[in-house]
Amino acid sequence: MIIAVAVNPRASFGRGRHAGKEAAAHFRTAGADVLLLCEESYSELAQAVEGALASGVDALVMVGGDGMVHLGLNALAVAGDGGRVPLGIIPTGTGNDMARALGLPLHNLPAACGRVLQSLADGGRMIDAGRITTGGTSCWFAGAVSAGFDAAVNERANDWRWPRGKIRYQLAMLRELASFRAIEYTVTADGERWRQRAMLISVANGQSIGGGMKIVPGAVLDDGRLDLFVVSRLSRAGLLAVFPKVFSGRHVGHPAVHIRRVRTVELAASNIVAYADGERIGALPMTIEVVPRAVCILA
Repeated sequence: MIIAVAVNPRASFGRGRHAGKEAAAHFRTAGADVLLLCEESYSELAQAVEGALASGVDALVMVGGDGMVHLGLNALAVAGDGGRVPLGIIPTGTGNDMARALGLPLHNLPAACGRVLQSLADGGRMIDAGRITTGGTSCWFAGAVSAGFDAAVNERANDWRWPRGKIRYQLAMLRELASFRAIEYTVTADGERWRQRAMLISVANGQSIGGGMKIVPGAVLDDGRLDLFVVSRLSRAGLLAVFPKVFSGRHVGHPAVHIRRVRTVELAASNIVAYADGERIGALPMTIEVVPRAVCILA
C-alpha cells in the first residue's frame, strides 16, 4: 500500500513539519510505503499532491487543518479520484472543523493515524462535498463557504502576523465589528430568489466554522443537502450578544438566525469576499451546489 502524506509545515505555527514526519513513521511501522510531501508554499504543495495522485497512490492523508483538507479535496477533484482514492485527515491545525464534524481525534497524532489505518481496512466513508463556481472557474469545499462578517474577520486576521492562535481571530472580530454594516445580498436557493439584508451568510456541509462555532449543529455530511445559514441584520450589541452562543449551538433559536437545507445557492453582493474551509476564494457572485457522495473519507 502506498500512502501519500501531505504536510503543511506552517500548521500550528511551525509544528506541522514534525507532525508530518511522525505520521509518516507511524504508517511505515504499520507496513505502508509512504510518499511524504512537504513544500513551503500552498501552491507548490498542491502541485506535489496532484503529481502524487497522477503517479498512483492508495490513499491521500493531509496533515494540518481545514486548509489542508480543502487542498486535498480539490486535488482529488482535479484528478477525478474523489471516489477512488480515499482522503485521510491528521488534524493538527488551528480550526480543525472538518475533523470535528467527522469525530476525529484532535491533536492526538497516534490516535488519528490509527483511525486512518482502521478506516482503510474498513473501506472508508462516502460524504458529500460542495462545489463553488465563480468567474467561470470551480473549486470544492468540505466544510463551509462563508461571505459576510466572518469572511471580513478572516481578511483582517490574515493581514496580522501577531498574535498567534485563536486570539488573533477574536481580536480581529472585535476590530471589524467597529465598522461593519449589514450587507445587501441577492440570494437564490433552489430556484427561489429574494433580497436579504444580513450580517453574514454561510453555506455549510459540516456543522462548524472558525474552530468550533457550531453555525448549523444539525448539518449531516452525507444527506445530499447543504445548510444555508443566515444571520439577518443586527446591531453591534445584538451581534455581540448572539455570537458567544454559536459555540454551543444555542444561537439557533434567535429570531435573526435562519437555517434552510438546500441543494443549490446563488449569492450576489457588492464588494464581498468569500472564504471556504478558511481559504480565500474570491468575490461574489458565486454559485454553490452540493455534490452527493463526492469523496471517500478515512473516518
